[in-house]
Amino acid sequence: MHTRFYAPGLSGGSPMVDLPREEAEHLSRVLRLRVGDPVRVFDGRGREFSGKLDRVARTAATVILESEVTPVPEPSVRLTLIQAVPKGDAMDRIVRDATMLGVVAILPLVSARAEVSLRRLEASGRVDRWQRIAVASVKQCGRAVVPAVLQPETLEQCFGRLEAARRFLLAEPGLLPVDAVGVRSLSAGPAPASASLIVGPEGGWTPEEVEAARRAACTPLTLGPRTLRADMAAAVAITALLCVWGDL
Repeated sequence: MHTRFYAPGLSGGSPMVDLPREEAEHLSRVLRLRVGDPVRVFDGRGREFSGKLDRVARTAATVILESEVTPVPEPSVRLTLIQAVPKGDAMDRIVRDATMLGVVAILPLVSARAEVSLRRLEASGRVDRWQRIAVASVKQCGRAVVPAVLQPETLEQCFGRLEAARRFLLAEPGLLPVDAVGVRSLSAGPAPASASLIVGPEGGWTPEEVEAARRAACTPLTLGPRTLRADMAAAVAITALLCVWGDL
């Protein structure tokens, strides 16, 4: 299996591509690859090429492109994960898993019961870290599309610009609205072109947030009677939705 590298400057019209510094350092210092070794490079937007190393230095590397290859197919439904940021490093695992499952974007969210403030998130540099985790996860799982990790928002800001064809608010069992739907029931209708999945914090949604979600045309969604960990709920919900929509 060829080692894969992220090359955002990749162009099918050029026979060569330079890797970003981080990719080149990993290639040379960790993997210890050499000139002539076969590799694959992807642009993060859906294109991937096989090639071989033409130049290897400690902080730079160049790949000669040989042929375009077909990457792992993307899910038919463009799914955005809107995730209330949990405490500690749990968001790292959420970004990793959501990327591998095929989401197109991840929006970190600050809700009423979130463990972190919007100001602290913006000043911490964690968004850059999550974007790097997304790239690493794409390299591992075979995708050629890197999901965007967006700047954090409040729930009110998020509701103000939701554009997906379907919008789901994951509702925990302790605050289950009477009109919540189960994932399996979604199989009765056609799969949407796009969808947003909003997952709450460890402390759960407030009743006011659930009502605001209704006003924003969000469908309350339940995964059943068991209460899942905050860093597990998103992966379970994404998997269930993709199964219903025929992507798994």
